[in-house]
Amino acid sequence: MRKAIGGALAAALLLLAAGCSGSDDDSGGTTGGGKVELTYWSWAPNMDKVVEGWNAGHPDIHVTVNKQDGGDPAVTKLLTAIKAGSGAPDVMQAEYQKIPTLVSADAIADVAGEAGTLKAKFPDSAWNAVTLGSESVYGIPQDSGPMMFYYRADVFGKLQISPPATWDQYADAARKIHSANRKQYLGTFSANDPGWFAGLAQQAGASWWGVQGDSWTVNINDAATQKVAGYWGGLVQEGVIANTPMYTPDWNAALNDGTQVGWLSAVWAPGVLEGNAASTKGRWKVAALPQWDPAKPAGGNWGGSATSVTTQSKHKKQAVEFITWLNTDPAALKALAGTANIYPAATDATSTALTSPPAFFADQKDFYAIAAEAGKVSNPFTYGPNVNVAYSAYNDAFGKAAEAKQSAAFTGALATMQSTTVSDMKTAGFKVAG
Repeated sequence: MRKAIGGALAAALLLLAAGCSGSDDDSGGTTGGGKVELTYWSWAPNMDKVVEGWNAGHPDIHVTVNKQDGGDPAVTKLLTAIKAGSGAPDVMQAEYQKIPTLVSADAIADVAGEAGTLKAKFPDSAWNAVTLGSESVYGIPQDSGPMMFYYRADVFGKLQISPPATWDQYADAARKIHSANRKQYLGTFSANDPGWFAGLAQQAGASWWGVQGDSWTVNINDAATQKVAGYWGGLVQEGVIANTPMYTPDWNAALNDGTQVGWLSAVWAPGVLEGNAASTKGRWKVAALPQWDPAKPAGGNWGGSATSVTTQSKHKKQAVEFITWLNTDPAALKALAGTANIYPAATDATSTALTSPPAFFADQKDFYAIAAEAGKVSNPFTYGPNVNVAYSAYNDAFGKAAEAKQSAAFTGALATMQSTTVSDMKTAGFKVAG
């Protein structure tokens, strides 16, 4: 018998999964008085060391970490196990963007009944990512990626530019920097990073998927995203922003040689800067993301994941007990931040675990305070079951737009993303409104 997941949202999510055979075990994790063994798939570094803290204090519930290659390979592996009826772990690290896909495949369990009242411990955007706006709870938020603005303080100081508080000011700063040195750019538009662009659209108020009754809605080509695409297309066409994709050898070198003097990124950026621009340590600072309307501050996320219980777990109660500890206990949060090098999603992590700035920003004592404020104002954003298709369409359409350097091509790329995403959902059997 399939586990009931109430509401129109679940009906839409499970529309495609009606014939699947995932486990509906809900025994509550009866141990029969014996020791419970849980398996946990995660790709975060040193997670086995984080879990040592749990195992030491919980001799009746032992957790074994199985290191995965990354988010996409782990999802593929899990879906294969779900389809086969066995082989899935009890607990799984799941990127927020993959949760609708996993729910649609009946791969992760609704733990609303076991999770209790944890909502207040997380930013609204993170909680929305695990509930999909419903009463169900498909995991406990683990880490998040509030976006911020990183900039070369020495370049800004030399040109007497203040960190931009608005996107208009960001554009003005980009013009001034490029005018002063034609080799320098404040940033780049990256056609290889749909998650980056989605975070900026999220800040502008977009939410690309949603549920209306028993149907999905797709709103990639909405007014908010059009505004973001038009803004970046205009800067690229003007020539004051580069069009080099991020994480390429050229872009990595540009961070270090002073060609790229700004980066709109997320809280995890210091590790990337340290790895690619070590010689610039001490010259960077971080500020809040520029705003469309300073009177209504908003933010977006780039990255982040939850810890979910799979539908094949026979120990759901104990699994939820473990993932609750992992993502809310002060000692666990400290280990996640210090040992696994991730930014915990829990709102009190700043005071309990993130008391010192990252080494690359050792002189900026308010680094995590800025990150915490960014997380608080992040807009809710709902992902859909075919994020991979939408992101692939982004790479193709915006790749051509960035190459063409024409603003109209940027806004036009959204229509391509929209039609490709809707078409794929309908072909796959999802009911799509409109």
